[in-house]
Amino acid sequence: RDPNGEVLYQHLIAAGLSAEGLLRDDEAPSGVALIMVDPQGHNLIATAPGSNRQLTAADVQSLNSIAFTGRILLTQLETPMETVEYALRRGRECGMITILNPAPGCFLAADFLALPHIMTPNETEASLLSGIAVTNLDTAQQAGKRLLASASQAIIITLGGNGALLVRKGGVQHFPAFPVTPVDSTAAGDAFNGTLAATLLEGLPLERAIVLANAAGALSVTKRGAQESLPTRQEIEALMQAHRH
Repeated sequence: RDPNGEVLYQHLIAAGLSAEGLLRDDEAPSGVALIMVDPQGHNLIATAPGSNRQLTAADVQSLNSIAFTGRILLTQLETPMETVEYALRRGRECGMITILNPAPGCFLAADFLALPHIMTPNETEASLLSGIAVTNLDTAQQAGKRLLASASQAIIITLGGNGALLVRKGGVQHFPAFPVTPVDSTAAGDAFNGTLAATLLEGLPLERAIVLANAAGALSVTKRGAQESLPTRQEIEALMQAHRH
């Protein structure tokens, strides 16, 4: 409950989202990030998690009637591990498709890795989780297969300018990136994961959802900033049409 939190709240409302289920912390400040971007658009991020680290499993449990009535649950690791674990377990119990974006990258136990149906690490995170240095498509495939053994149904490794690699028991499929001129890679993963979840919710096949997510990630790197760089559905479809997807 501070000025940054109020700005975030207003952004959510302006985007047409409901504030139902929004929790405010009267003591901890809102989480913030300092992002440095080089001339090639690569970034280096330092964070002060603030209230993000105060979210408890009990907080999430108090929102059961809101958080677990949908079909898709998308999680990440900027909140406490036990909170994410509770959410993933509860989501599976409720029949939801659970997605984990394992960012920021860290070691995860095998029983934790078994909780998401879909996991979406980038190269760095896939390297940390699998123990295999991901430097190209071949090593990405090796890492994905090792992670798949954890019982996830699908591993999607995002590879920046090399697109995305889908690894599942039925085989491996590469999705090339859309050609764009990068300005700032901040929020590319957020754009990818948000679009993936939204399009799966619409009932699209996983392969098609990945194509749209790739387009969203590509568009996000053409603009500076985080929330400001997230594309609209119209922009995503226009890029896909331009490249005949």
